[in-house]
Amino acid sequence: MKIAVLSAGAWGTALAIAFAGRNDVCLWARESDVVDSMRQQRENTRFLPGHPLPENLEVSGDFAAVVMAAELLVLATPLAGLRATLQRIAELVPGKPVVWVCKGLEAGTAKLPHVIAEEVLPAGTAYGALSGPSFAEEVANGLPTAVTLAANNGDFARDTAKALHSPRLRIYANTDLVGVEIGGAVKNVMAIATGICDGLGLGLNARAALITRGLAEISRLGVALGAHRETLMGLSGVGDLLLTCTGDLSRNRRVGLALAAGKTLAQILDELGHVAEGVSTAREVARLANELGIEMPITQAVDAILHRGVGAAQAVEQLLMRDPKVESA
Repeated sequence: MKIAVLSAGAWGTALAIAFAGRNDVCLWARESDVVDSMRQQRENTRFLPGHPLPENLEVSGDFAAVVMAAELLVLATPLAGLRATLQRIAELVPGKPVVWVCKGLEAGTAKLPHVIAEEVLPAGTAYGALSGPSFAEEVANGLPTAVTLAANNGDFARDTAKALHSPRLRIYANTDLVGVEIGGAVKNVMAIATGICDGLGLGLNARAALITRGLAEISRLGVALGAHRETLMGLSGVGDLLLTCTGDLSRNRRVGLALAAGKTLAQILDELGHVAEGVSTAREVARLANELGIEMPITQAVDAILHRGVGAAQAVEQLLMRDPKVESA
């Protein structure tokens, strides 16, 4: 299959490397200096250093040419760029199949990625979301990884998963877009919470409890929006949650650790140098939960720390002071 990976950040580059093993892949980068550097050095020294690009992997800065030549478009832009990128695609090649890998809810609207796609792409376009427990560096290194591809069309999900699947990057087909996208979005908020927990030295007991109750919040919101509970118990739900909350490569976890150390959000994001989707997602999830009347105390606490000036220790104390309840999802 001829695939275009759009955006050469760490995740886009890692996927392009993985897909090039079985497919004809072109990696598009917006920055001309990044394109020139990758062509000359055969490595993405800015966003994924230390991982050579396969010889058969093309690199280009010509968006229109790359998009028109591909059979499948894989969007690796941050969520903030998804709508604009889909609009460009719809103008150039209406109806071409699209898969995105960003996670979160759109700032200001709290819309999931597939809702944005419904609004922008022509009716009948096949599209989907690739999500699951996956760090870019490990995928680029060829370490075993398993993720989920959920799509609006079952045949497209199965055919595309088969085309992209490899022994080292196992892809499972699904049609529960809401479940896959909610799992991928809210787990980033929980990773920030877990980073705060660990940064404050609250212990492994507290971490386990936080992840478990975080999963309950994800499930409540997902089911309310129409997700299947079994999806949230799978790779794109609990699997992604566990990895992002405990893995040291997690950007969102690192945000939480830095917040616990007393750094400001502006300082943290400047030092991080990459997008941490949980920062904007926390606000949107908290707002959506309020609108739907869904109890999500951990999410509300993270939103308060990030966006309403509440200190990390104070937010944790407020969580600990909550009245005991009967355990339920």
